[in-house]
Amino acid sequence: MLREMLRIRRFEERCVELYSAGDIRGFVHLCIGEEAVSVGVHQALAPEDAVVTTYREHGHALARGVPAEAVFAEMLGRVTGCSRGRGGSMHLFDVSRRFYGGHGIVAGGLPVAAGLALADRMRGLERVTCCLFGDGAVAEGEFHETANLAALWDLPLLLVCENNLYAMGTALSREHAQTDLAARAASYGMAAWEADGMDVLAVEQAARRAARAVRDGAGPHFLELRTYRFRAHSMYDPDRYRDKAEVERWKQRDPITLLATRMRGEDGMDDADLEALEREVAAELDAALEQARQGAAEPVEDLLRYVRTPPEGTS
Repeated sequence: MLREMLRIRRFEERCVELYSAGDIRGFVHLCIGEEAVSVGVHQALAPEDAVVTTYREHGHALARGVPAEAVFAEMLGRVTGCSRGRGGSMHLFDVSRRFYGGHGIVAGGLPVAAGLALADRMRGLERVTCCLFGDGAVAEGEFHETANLAALWDLPLLLVCENNLYAMGTALSREHAQTDLAARAASYGMAAWEADGMDVLAVEQAARRAARAVRDGAGPHFLELRTYRFRAHSMYDPDRYRDKAEVERWKQRDPITLLATRMRGEDGMDDADLEALEREVAAELDAALEQARQGAAEPVEDLLRYVRTPPEGTS
């Protein structure tokens, strides 16, 4: 899990470099600081389970097993990307791994996840659909409609709220009258609790408990994972709405540092072990990025592929 969190962190740092160089265009939303959520949750999921995420999904895609070169290629707009270069940072997708997005609309993935869970239940499959979303999504109608139907229909749905305390630039307390988001979910009759989203072991434990219950037929479950993004909302965001001291306080609970410190004390890990991990991750990302750069852009004649055009005579 330490290696995987390092891999996600270093991948996104490469994306910052690529974006600054003009190699990545459009919006880019980083999960730096939130790696424990991506890694911990995916420990609890099986290959046959489905995953639906928000636009801040690089970490989830990598933790799910989408190859780094396919994600890099997508970011660079190459046809070898996981979405053929058409989705970019916000719309990663890999049906072979049941990874269904990257949704750009806040809370837009929730009804999709409910549909996937309903399909699995109707077919009698013991699968979990895991839907990840931010605290801002809990203020949207799609969340409440999905939570209500999931509880009403007893869907095998695991709802995971990555509560990083800000919906873009709006603080949690300025958006929600009830800031205990687990309590709001519980009002729909589902099991709900919170966990420390900066501690990957706490996330893993909570996710395994919830996923096991969902898989065993206990109905939908909700996890509120309290976390924090160290970077701005997106690469375009000047980040003037947060106090710098607050950001620094949260950085003291960096999930990578927390786990590394614990492993030093309990597992005998030392600086040499950590440096070896860093070299291993760097070599992997170097190779992945080089491979991604070799991918071709989509031919101009294919730009209308997958685009439905209206019949002649209609507007």
